[in-house]
Amino acid sequence: MSKRENVKPAAAAGKTIGLPRALLYHRFGVLWQAFFENLGCQVVMSPPTNRELLKTGDQVTVDEACLSTKIYMGHVKALIGKCDYILVPWISNYGRLRVYCTKFTSLYDMVANTFRSTGQSFIAYSVDEIYGKTNEKKGFVQMAGELGFSAKTAERAYKQAKRTEQEDWKEKVRTEEAKWRQPGLKILIAAHSYVAQDAWIGAPVKDYLTKMGAVPILADRVNRKEALKQSARFSPTMKWELNREIAGSLCMNKNRADGIVLLSAFPCGPDAMTNEMIIRRVHDIPILQMTLDGQDGTAGQETRLESFLDILNFKKEAAPCSVK
Repeated sequence: MSKRENVKPAAAAGKTIGLPRALLYHRFGVLWQAFFENLGCQVVMSPPTNRELLKTGDQVTVDEACLSTKIYMGHVKALIGKCDYILVPWISNYGRLRVYCTKFTSLYDMVANTFRSTGQSFIAYSVDEIYGKTNEKKGFVQMAGELGFSAKTAERAYKQAKRTEQEDWKEKVRTEEAKWRQPGLKILIAAHSYVAQDAWIGAPVKDYLTKMGAVPILADRVNRKEALKQSARFSPTMKWELNREIAGSLCMNKNRADGIVLLSAFPCGPDAMTNEMIIRRVHDIPILQMTLDGQDGTAGQETRLESFLDILNFKKEAAPCSVK
C-alpha cells in the first residue's frame, strides 16, 4: 500500500486528520490520535453514532455489508469536507492466528470509491505481517512518509504514541477489573469493541443492564496476550484475533460471571462461527445471544435483557461453569 489515491504529497504538519468514530477506532483510536498530534497535526473525530449516521451509511453501502460497516460509512460521510485527510487503515493480520476480518482489507477501497467524487483525501497504513512483511510500526512510518514526514520524525511520533496507547489500555483494564468487586449481577459482554462501545447499538444494552442493577463488564478489556493464549482452550486454530481475545477472556473470567451476553452486529461472519462455538462449549452459565440490526426501538432488547436477569437471579447460587 505504498501509494494512495487522493493523497496530497506535501507535509501534513498543521493539517487536520479525520478519524471516523467506528470500527477499529474503538481499538486504535488513542494510538491514531496521539500519533498525528505528535506529528503536529490536528485531529477531528466524527460524532458518536446516531440514527442519522446509520441511515446515511446504509444508503451508501451495499446491502450485504454488516451493520458495523454501514455505521462506519456514515461516520466517514460525516467527516467529508471537514478535514484535510481521513484515516482508513488497511489491516490484514498481525501474524499467524492474528488475522482480522476481511472487511478491514477492503475498507479503504470501499471508502475511496464510494466518495471518489467528493474531492476528499484519504490516507492509510498497512499491517500484513504474514504476506506483506509489514508490521504496525513500518506501516505508520510509511504513511507519515506519504504525508511528507521523515522516517526519523515518524518513528519518534509512533514510539511516543505507542506508550500513550499502552498506558491508556492498562488503565482501561484496571477500570474493568474493578467492576468485579462491585455489588450486583456480573454480566460479561462478549462483543467487539466497535459493537459494545458504539453509542447507538451497543451502549443502550450496557446502559439498560446498569439501570437494572447489574454490572456489565466488557470481555475484551483484559490482558490481550493472556486472552490469546487462553483462547486455545476453545480452538487452537481460530484465526480472528478479536474473536480469540473474547473467547480467551471468557476462559479467564467464566467462574466470576453470573451470565454472558453475546452481542453481535448483523450479519457478522466471524461471530456467527465463534458464538456458536461458545454456546456449545461453555456450560453451567446462562448465555443470551443478541444480534443487533440497527432498529430504532429498544423495547424488544429490554424485554430480553429483563428476562435474562430474572433467570440469573434464579440461578444465582449455581455452580461455576466449565469449558469442555
